Amino acid sequence: MLFAHDTECGLIAATALVNTDDPADEGLPDVAALDRFVVTYGWTGRHEHTEAELRAVRELRPRLRRIWHADVDEIVAVVNELLRESHALPQLIRHDDEPYHLHAVPRDAPLATRMAVEAAMALADLVRAGELGRLRICAHPDCENVLVDLSKNRSRRFCEAGCGNRAAVSAYRARKAATRS
Repeated sequence: MLFAHDTECGLIAATALVNTDDPADEGLPDVAALDRFVVTYGWTGRHEHTEAELRAVRELRPRLRRIWHADVDEIVAVVNELLRESHALPQLIRHDDEPYHLHAVPRDAPLATRMAVEAAMALADLVRAGELGRLRICAHPDCENVLVDLSKNRSRRFCEAGCGNRAAVSAYRARKAATRS
C-alpha cells in the first residue's frame, strides 16, 4: 500500500465517480445505479435514495474531473474549496470494523458532501506527497476516462473500462497484419 487505506479508497472512488460522467452513456442514470455505486465503493453513513441526492452527486463530477486537467495550484484551489464549502473538520474515526481513519464531515452529512470531502482529503495527501503524477487520463485514443495509478512502479496507463485489453488486441492485429504483408 502506497498511501493510507482511506486515501486509496478516496482516490479510487473519486476516479470511479468522475468516470460515470459520460454524455454518451450516463453511468448514474437513476437512483438504483447510485445505490449500486454506494455499495461497490463502500460508502457508509447517510444515503437518502432520492433524485435530489442523485443530482447532487452528479453535480460533483465535473468539479472533480477538473483535477485531472489542472496544475498543482488549481488542484489545491479545488481541494480547499471543497473542504471549505463542506465545513470539513478532520477527526480520527473508527467504525464498521475498520481501523482508525480520517473523516472530515459527520457520517450523517449528505452523500455528495461526504464524497466531495473524501476526494478532497485523498487529493490533499497526493499534493503533500508530491504524487500528482499518479492522476492520469486513459492512454487509449478513444477514451476520456481518468485513472489513479496506485502501482508501485507508476506504470498504469489505461482505465478500468477495458481499454488496456482493446489496446492489446489492436496491437496484436496490427502485428498480424504486418507479418502478412
